Amino acid sequence: MSTPSSLLSAFRPKVQERLYDFYDELRTADDLFWDRRTGAWIATGHAVVSSAANAPGLSSVRYPDIEAVPEELRPLARVLSRQMLYNDAPDHPRLRALIGKAFTARAVAALRARIVDAVDRIFADAVPTGRMDIVADLAEPLPLTIICDLLDVPEKDRPAVAAWSEPVAEAIGNSRLDADRSRAASRSMDEMLAYLRELLTRHDDTPPAPHTLRAMVTAQAGDTDQDLDELLANCALLLIAGHETTTHFIGNATLALLHHPAAADQLRARPELLPAAVEELLRYDAPVQLMLRRARHDLDLAGRAVGEGQTVLLVCGAANRDPAVFPDPHALDFERPVSGGRHLSFGHGPHFCLGAALARMEGEIVLEALLNRLPGLRLDGDTPPRWQRSLNFRGLTRLDVAFTPAPHPGGTRGEGA
Repeated sequence: MSTPSSLLSAFRPKVQERLYDFYDELRTADDLFWDRRTGAWIATGHAVVSSAANAPGLSSVRYPDIEAVPEELRPLARVLSRQMLYNDAPDHPRLRALIGKAFTARAVAALRARIVDAVDRIFADAVPTGRMDIVADLAEPLPLTIICDLLDVPEKDRPAVAAWSEPVAEAIGNSRLDADRSRAASRSMDEMLAYLRELLTRHDDTPPAPHTLRAMVTAQAGDTDQDLDELLANCALLLIAGHETTTHFIGNATLALLHHPAAADQLRARPELLPAAVEELLRYDAPVQLMLRRARHDLDLAGRAVGEGQTVLLVCGAANRDPAVFPDPHALDFERPVSGGRHLSFGHGPHFCLGAALARMEGEIVLEALLNRLPGLRLDGDTPPRWQRSLNFRGLTRLDVAFTPAPHPGGTRGEGA
């Protein structure tokens, strides 16, 4: 096998534009290799990524030694270490259960009307203008609205939540932050936690709305500071991950449909394909590209000797384009059979995304609105779409579109989207 390039090349803007060709080059050279520049094993094949995501010898703990983390990032690392995403059993299932009731099938279904209403409001403002920045006007405000509704965050406070989330998400997706950005991420997390502490422990004349996560976790929160700290840390995770990833999915999916007009026409003609289209668009351009694991002990992984403490980066985006599982992987196929395997964009194993059902429902409602309420939808202007500089997240910073304006926009469907 030839020597693969470093995964760090994906930071380059030119590589971001051809990211999946770059992943093909990595996978063809070796589906699991040691990357000296990142100091980690890089897994790109579907078989090795899916098996490693569920391997008991690999840990999800991101910061096994907080004191080894740069001082300016240490406050953020302490909070992340309390989140379910970066914990193993027995702590992981305990933390997941703490907020899991907010994501039952019944709880998610109850959010449909709120999502439809939020989409209607966004489109009512945009449709008469004939132009929209998909990221700023739709992909960012919609998921933020829904996750804040779930936490019962007042509307006046939501811009602050968005502002706190951005530097933290950057830190999660970039292991090479400079000191100033690391301090900014830690400071933002501290401010978010202080806000959540006040919100969740508030005793006044504004009780939490029924069936919100705030109501649930307030009722089941423990009496110790540790209980509350864990609760706050995982609510912060929901605020950040709950809207950041869906934001990226909406932007990525819209761009994919613009680049594949025949696929968009197929969805307009056959709306029953919407659930399959959401899955295929998640596979095609995943909002989360990486999962991190760390070896608990020396182990064999796909025939390689992984040493205790070594990091393994599971590149879900590359696994989702593995031709061994997805024939013609670079095609956008809404009738793709699932017999060969499923995409890994929601993770795999015990850390499978808790909010997957909510993200899928938001995706279906948004896609239907985009396809049916924006006639003549097309890219606007000569500036190509730009991607965030991140190894972990894949998302657009801006996506300008134009369409035929309509003076009296209609509504989206409330049922069966």
